[in-house]
Amino acid sequence: MTDDLFDPRPANQPPEGRQPPKRRGPKRVSAAYLERAALHYLERFAASTAALRRVLMRKVDMSAAAHGTDRAQGAEWVEALIARYQQSGLLNDRVYAEGRVASLHRRGGSTRTIRQKMAAKGVDADLVDAALGELARELDDADEGSTDLRAAHAYARRRRLGPFRPEAERDAKRDKDLATLARAGFDFDTAARIVDATDPDEIPG
Repeated sequence: MTDDLFDPRPANQPPEGRQPPKRRGPKRVSAAYLERAALHYLERFAASTAALRRVLMRKVDMSAAAHGTDRAQGAEWVEALIARYQQSGLLNDRVYAEGRVASLHRRGGSTRTIRQKMAAKGVDADLVDAALGELARELDDADEGSTDLRAAHAYARRRRLGPFRPEAERDAKRDKDLATLARAGFDFDTAARIVDATDPDEIPG
């Protein structure tokens, strides 16, 4: 028996006489397959309508390229699924927007960043505005500036900026901290209020 330590074969080469496993190609789509794929995706992820459509249409396109299936037929199946899920409430962009906006805000997302991320998910801007408005009402914030101040506080705490730094580092790191908050989507006034705060407890959060 050959000692593995002295086996001249590369580590990823299969033993002699055994063929490496073949990679599976794209699956041939059908209405039933797309429904299974959609439900599996929705079980794992909160998703917008656009995100689910993107995932399913990618499968339709790969099937058309690999198996010659009809892309138009696949697109019809996708749209029928989406319409059914919207009617049943399984797919609801308003609920998705409210949950995702609140989650991003808790992690320190500025309203500008939140709008950008939601647009990338294909969520309608009006739904995002409504979700931000609902968040402000829940937080009893007078305007988006107050909501952003809370988010900036959470972001600074998570990144250890401004008043969350050791006191000896604050002056030397001030400009860097302001730039970090600006890149995260916060305006200068909001960033300065955070970075120059004497005590983190004096900032709403």
